[in-house]
Amino acid sequence: MARAAKWTIEVALDENGDTTRAQVRLAAAGGAVFHGIGLVRGGQRGVHLPAIAAELAMARAFSDLTEELLEAVASDIESAVPGAVAPVPARA
Repeated sequence: MARAAKWTIEVALDENGDTTRAQVRLAAAGGAVFHGIGLVRGGQRGVHLPAIAAELAMARAFSDLTEELLEAVASDIESAVPGAVAPVPARA
């Protein structure tokens, strides 16, 4: 039988001069909270395109959130089943 769970996500976007910052907060049903932050500073050759900067900052924030969530999942699996998560080889 499937379990229903409600997770809440909050998104904030700030622009200050040529810096755009996105923040994503994910609150899990069990009380855990995860955060992602994405920054975009300036543009090439001094060109700043706010709409594109906002999209890129959001993409970076969600990517950051994804990494944090995946780390938590790996930790939870390792706690539940020691040795279940193989170490990730270092990049050359």
